[in-house]
Amino acid sequence: MTATGPKTLVLAGTGKTGRRVVSGLVARDVPVRVGSRRAEPPFDWQDDTTWEPALRGMDAAYVAFYPDAAFPGAARAMGSFADLAAACGVRHLVLLADRGSAEAERCEQAVRDSGAEWTIVRAGFITQNFSEAFLVELVRAGVVALPAGDVAEPFTDAEDIADVAVAALTESGHAGRIHEVTGPRLLTFADAVGEIARVTRREVRYLPVTSEQFVLSLTGRGVPAEYATQLAGLMVEVFDGRRAHVTDTVERVLGRPPRDFTEYARETATTGVWDAQAESSRGA
Repeated sequence: MTATGPKTLVLAGTGKTGRRVVSGLVARDVPVRVGSRRAEPPFDWQDDTTWEPALRGMDAAYVAFYPDAAFPGAARAMGSFADLAAACGVRHLVLLADRGSAEAERCEQAVRDSGAEWTIVRAGFITQNFSEAFLVELVRAGVVALPAGDVAEPFTDAEDIADVAVAALTESGHAGRIHEVTGPRLLTFADAVGEIARVTRREVRYLPVTSEQFVLSLTGRGVPAEYATQLAGLMVEVFDGRRAHVTDTVERVLGRPPRDFTEYARETATTGVWDAQAESSRGA
């Protein structure tokens, strides 16, 4: 079958949400260009000479900033990218943004100011961080130490985020809309880690720590100090209760309920990714 519809660039196209957006678009026969450093043409947020070749010929783009739209400097890069995208003829930008982050809000404004049609997809803590990103090693080790206290979070599944983004990219009625995506209920990190412990039948516990302790734990495992410090700062910023509420976005946009953390934990446990002997893996 010949691909139809607007040609779409998917940034972070091999990451947690991006690869799912790619799959969703391909399933709808939408022509897709994966935006990543290993793609052809390559795309690198840290090298703006790669942006124009990746944008050339594209009609729409899923814009996920790496490492995160809430990190310092993201808005400046986002403004330059969004302006270039509009100048290259990209008509619709769908931005993945962080709920409650000041820097992510500046990214949103930069996209709105570009002149292209826009849709904002806001998400909080992505559930797959436990299995496809930095937390997987902590789960395997049996102690998930984070500077998150006992705050409640509506853990958001990457499948839901991607499905909302695909809808925004392929259906009418999403331009100029902000879709705040959450899971169906609030859990603390202790609750979430407890569910993982139950389905894996392993001793895994949550340990609240200070941001300084968190940075030391990351750098001790070889994580660059700058990244560790920025990640800790983001957690301190957003894990203060500001995101402790759920929305009906998934049901309203997709006509189905959002994926619950328990379903995620049960399915993920069957893959063996949390086994203590599992090979280390990371996702962006």
